[in-house]
Amino acid sequence: MSENINAAEELAIAHNTEIAGYHFYTMAAALASDPKGRNVFTKLAKEELTHIMVIGQIAESVKRGKGWLDYDTALSGGGGVILAKGAPIYQGENELVKRLKTNQTDINAVSIGMEVEENAVEFYSKLLKNAGTPTEKVVLTKILEMEKNHLKILRWESESLRNTGFWCGNMEFSVEKEAE
Repeated sequence: MSENINAAEELAIAHNTEIAGYHFYTMAAALASDPKGRNVFTKLAKEELTHIMVIGQIAESVKRGKGWLDYDTALSGGGGVILAKGAPIYQGENELVKRLKTNQTDINAVSIGMEVEENAVEFYSKLLKNAGTPTEKVVLTKILEMEKNHLKILRWESESLRNTGFWCGNMEFSVEKEAE
């Protein structure tokens, strides 16, 4: 992915996907029947905002011919406005939001969220495989790990909702420590 044109296209896809995810999680939080469910979706939406900002900053740098920014530089590169105000682009009703509106249940929202995160893991894994520089590899690995953690949380919530009918809310163990 070291060619600027290809990298810019891939980053544009990633950026748009993160925006769609943000709008979905925001809608899911608004429709969740339980405060714990709202909290889960709200946290996921906030992390999607971070991804939007980081990917947007990197995409701008690549477009300008300056190459990839590292994650922390992209995170600190003027995105405070995005994080304070929310996503800069109103996307309207994307396919994910439409699917949620047709079946406004918590379990449907979690199921759609798991599908979103599975697709994100697959997408970022492919990008990582084609990464050309150490900076690209580090950034994509960080984002990929975040997406994997989102998927773990949603799978955990799905299992709880299906087996008990209740949201778990906060995990009793650290997802990051789970692999150790």
